[in-house]
Amino acid sequence: MKSLLSKISAALPPGTVAVAGGTVVLGAASYVHLGVAGHSLSTEAMANVSVLWTIVMAIGLGIFFPIEQELTRIVAARAVDGHGAAPVLRRATLLTAAILGATLLVLTAAAGPLADLLFHGDRALVAALGGAFTGMAVCYLTRGVLAGLGRFGAYGTQLAIDGGLRIVLAFGCAVVIPDSALAFSLVLALAPVIAALVTLPALLRVVEPGEEIAWRELTSGLGLLICSTLLSQVVVNAAVMSTKLLAPTDSVLIAALLNALVLARVPLFVFGSLQASLLNGLSAAFQAGDRAAFSAMLRRIGMVVGALGLLGGIPATVLGPWLIGVLFGAKPALGCFDFFLLSAGTVAYMFAMVLGQALMVFKRHNLQLLCWAIGTAVLVGVTFAPGDVALRVILAYALGSVATVVAMLTALRLKFPEAVPGAGDAPGRTDVASPLGAGAAGT
Repeated sequence: MKSLLSKISAALPPGTVAVAGGTVVLGAASYVHLGVAGHSLSTEAMANVSVLWTIVMAIGLGIFFPIEQELTRIVAARAVDGHGAAPVLRRATLLTAAILGATLLVLTAAAGPLADLLFHGDRALVAALGGAFTGMAVCYLTRGVLAGLGRFGAYGTQLAIDGGLRIVLAFGCAVVIPDSALAFSLVLALAPVIAALVTLPALLRVVEPGEEIAWRELTSGLGLLICSTLLSQVVVNAAVMSTKLLAPTDSVLIAALLNALVLARVPLFVFGSLQASLLNGLSAAFQAGDRAAFSAMLRRIGMVVGALGLLGGIPATVLGPWLIGVLFGAKPALGCFDFFLLSAGTVAYMFAMVLGQALMVFKRHNLQLLCWAIGTAVLVGVTFAPGDVALRVILAYALGSVATVVAMLTALRLKFPEAVPGAGDAPGRTDVASPLGAGAAGT
């Protein structure tokens, strides 16, 4: 057993194990939060929380997670060249504040229509949505710098504190105000802000002075990456929102779909512990011109993703309809085949995230955006085809994810054949024509 664990650990990018503990806590917190809310709230109130949670995980993550990814890539590359991260943190803080301010301004201006469309007229939930976006902005800013510097202990600690607070606050809501959708929604705002503040001293201790970073370097790919991430979140979260639009009165199906997605996406929570360390490792290998390490890392992470898909997908397919009733109080609405499609979509989605990071390291954010656009187009086409609403939205998730993977593999093989394991020449060879060669960073 120890030998097997050692082999698995060796196959993972450096820093994965340090982040895994925090990711487990944060992932478990999502289940506890939604489970406690499902057992405490009325069906209509839980549907409101389901929609808000989905928006936070889709739009909020789509806007602010790219900040973490770009900071991880930039800081890791600068570390290879011996440059400190303090200038990056200063400018990234200003940039994040501007993006957050613009987002909150839009929410404020559209509060009435959004409340009527999404939350049965409850404007307080729009305010809670703004608070959750603020929490995301703060945590992703700090995590990006920590991941770029390889400080995965502090990174994992922030995840664990965030998750632990969500669990405590969710049970507190169940005891004190069990019928308040607003209280359960505010958990998404308070927990990440407190976690970021607790780990802020650890971040400030490790950032060092260095060469000033140009605004263009920080922002040139961010807009494209935000668009890509938003589309990726549309693919992974569209089922709930599509059902809200196509069958707005079916609160049972809306709540059941959210619970099913959370269950089928268990591997995604585990995969989250790989992303920061994977991007750090790929960026460092690219900056150092080590093509062999780059390709080997992609190969190993592909095997890990496949294993995660099997370990999570088989139990979800067999036990899913029963588990969402036990864990979340969901009423019967979905069957085993629905969970199979959701699990298959999750595996494809994880592969797309890995391949997308490879494109991002090559600074080809435009190709990454194109691939997610193709996947989103497939999703929209399937969603609005004739047939049962539940089957359409679930099948759209699976086929949209698969289409994205196919597009990304095609892009990598055509533009960067040496980066795809087995598609280039012998490992270890590096030359200027290679995308990992010294002259190819901007191609």
